Amino acid sequence: MQRVIVAVTGASGSVYAARVIEKLIELSARVNEVAVVFSENGKKVWDYELNNGIQFDSMVKVYNNSDMFAPMASGSAGYNAMVVVPCTMGTLGRIAAGTSNDLIVRAADVMLKERRKLILVPRELPYNLIHLQNMVAVTQAGAIVLPASPSFYSRPSSMDELIDTVVDRIIEMLGFNIEHYRWG
Repeated sequence: MQRVIVAVTGASGSVYAARVIEKLIELSARVNEVAVVFSENGKKVWDYELNNGIQFDSMVKVYNNSDMFAPMASGSAGYNAMVVVPCTMGTLGRIAAGTSNDLIVRAADVMLKERRKLILVPRELPYNLIHLQNMVAVTQAGAIVLPASPSFYSRPSSMDELIDTVVDRIIEMLGFNIEHYRWG
């Protein structure tokens, strides 16, 4: 059974986070906890883009981003993986610098120090040199940078199918083998 952290920051793309959470709930035979943390702007963008408030299944625990006593702030809590989706460039930069100024960045730092899976999903374009250098730094530290770049090989016929081309890769990178379109 896996315990997964989903952090939602203020970049556009809350639909990716919502879909990741939905798919993790669907994997309840393999996932026993989904811990969710919103940045302040992450909550605002979620509300703006999804217009549905924040309500989750009982296996989802929501933590306040200022709560440094939350379990994920310590490696001893034993979370298996973390995904920051969408990941602002500011959050990515703070993770690269190791500032641990809030729960999201601290939890990411814990994942890196414990050598556990950390996936950062930037939804920004274009990248400047600072963004690229920060992506190199987090990659060298052990994170996976997985830009929210949908694919078209599967010829998605709906927005949901297009979103899932990114979300299915995230779920697979978290360590879950799921059915989805594969090239070839």
